[in-house]
Amino acid sequence: QVQLVESGGGLVQAGGSLRLSCAASGIIFSWYSMGWYRQAPGKQRELVATITSGGNTNYADSVKGRFTISRDNAKSTVYLQMNNLRPEDTAVYYCNAQRRSRDFWGQGTQVTVSS
Repeated sequence: QVQLVESGGGLVQAGGSLRLSCAASGIIFSWYSMGWYRQAPGKQRELVATITSGGNTNYADSVKGRFTISRDNAKSTVYLQMNNLRPEDTAVYYCNAQRRSRDFWGQGTQVTVSS
């Protein structure tokens, strides 16, 4: 059974920082590309950042220079360091694991940034 469990969300003031974690089980973690997506109320889910099995990263333009995605294969965990948070970053953040036709999602963690 595949599980992706996010943690680290919460309420923070604008300009603050949070670090999200996503612990994976039931997959060979190092084989998978991992990603963070977010969905704000009334909006579609959007890509935030991804990291391939080889460590290549990709970011949405809106978070470049502020967010950093990383992975620890020994811990089967992917992280999202979020700095200089803005109210528009408020959303539910979801962890994703992808390899070929296999695609898994976590349950999401709420991030709220107050102005």
